[in-house]
Amino acid sequence: MTPGLYLPGIKINRGEMILTITNTYKPATDLGYLLHKHPAKLQSVDLSVGQAHIFYPERSEVKTTVCLLLDIDPLTLVRKSRDNTGDGFMLSHYVNDRPYVSSSFMSVAIAKAFSTAMNGKCKEKPELVDLRMPFEISLASLPVPSGGEKLIRKFFEPLGYEIELNRINLDEKFPAWGESRYFSIKMRNKVTLRDLLTHLYVIIPALDYHKHYFISGDEVDKLLSKGDRWLKDHPAREEIIRRYLVNIASLSKNALKRISDDDEIEIDDEDEKGEEKIRKENLHAKRLKIVLQELIRTGAETIVDMGCGEGKLLSLLLKEKQFARIVGVDVSYRSLIIAKQRLKWDDMPSRQKEKIELIQGALTYRDSRLKNFDAAAVIEVIEHLDPERLKSFERTLFEFARPAHVVITTPNSEYNVRYNNIGENQLRHEDHRFEWNREQFRGWVEKIAERYGYKYRVENIGEIDQEAGAPTQMAVLSYGN
Repeated sequence: MTPGLYLPGIKINRGEMILTITNTYKPATDLGYLLHKHPAKLQSVDLSVGQAHIFYPERSEVKTTVCLLLDIDPLTLVRKSRDNTGDGFMLSHYVNDRPYVSSSFMSVAIAKAFSTAMNGKCKEKPELVDLRMPFEISLASLPVPSGGEKLIRKFFEPLGYEIELNRINLDEKFPAWGESRYFSIKMRNKVTLRDLLTHLYVIIPALDYHKHYFISGDEVDKLLSKGDRWLKDHPAREEIIRRYLVNIASLSKNALKRISDDDEIEIDDEDEKGEEKIRKENLHAKRLKIVLQELIRTGAETIVDMGCGEGKLLSLLLKEKQFARIVGVDVSYRSLIIAKQRLKWDDMPSRQKEKIELIQGALTYRDSRLKNFDAAAVIEVIEHLDPERLKSFERTLFEFARPAHVVITTPNSEYNVRYNNIGENQLRHEDHRFEWNREQFRGWVEKIAERYGYKYRVENIGEIDQEAGAPTQMAVLSYGN
């Protein structure tokens, strides 16, 4: 597929949501019979948020390729948005990757465009249905928020696929920004077409947590119907099922029980994945407790929580009589609404309500509302900033706001190898722009302290691993006495 290819009313650019399937079994044009799509015609099917176009960029008896191109209308996408996994980003309905990646939209488009082939029907040449053919498949942009290359291989390779992967940089003009969570992928396999299509239908949304539809009991039926020929025997079936059903335990248990011929299925809530979740939740609670203790130790009476999110630290600060004024600031209006609910704002006694304020604002712009505080908390925030915006954040906090004390926490990237669900070179969260190791974080803190006249110390939070250190690193900076 080449950039700038034109079809009637359609221009295809690099990076569009494209799936191509190439058949080299002679006569390769039999692919048209199997798909019930004539190779000489451009055909389209309607989706809830746009259209899917089916066409053949090349066709001969030696090699025939079909292309499925999704044309998603961003405005319709906003109006009908049903993202089950909302990321808390204020403009996420408007600024997101959904129109450009192979996600649950692609899965639905495959089912609509090639439903007859997926059901194993071919009126003209029924003998082709169970014929294993050599196929080559390409996906232009496949999002994998956690697990990365290892997860792609774990899901596809047991089904016989040979895989070539290319992880896409965040920006080709700025290679220092690092790699993204997106992969371009080419696969080869000798397989029946109906199995190939069901593999794609199930695995694409299992790799990407974000679904454009609500997950209900009906999704269990769809999953088991499409995976009935292969999912039961897949070595990673439990993980595929869980991810496809966005980790909804009741639905996952139901699906596993049904796919196992009603054998006794028990999903232990304390299994490896559950234990890891609890481990992270315990770390989060410990982090907040230690930060609270540090803020109390400073003797501060006025506190600004920069990047307060959904208000977990604010609720702890509010319980301490030492703090006479507390301000939470976040760029996400949605997070501030959740914070209000967490704080039970409407039922809050007037005396408490007088000492707390929630404001919306960006941490990379000078803001007079952030001045004149004894202390600032910056908890798991800096890693969400684009690296080129970090300088602006430094000036906003240490030059313009200039609180007497600052407590900052951020992940230790060296510790990521101790998490089972984080692949090599993967970040701990899909919204992180970078993660520092211990040397990088200490170096940054040292430069800040020297530039703006602060004293500092760096501490560990969480269980310390002899080689990897602790999962969270914390810096406490102070100036004056």
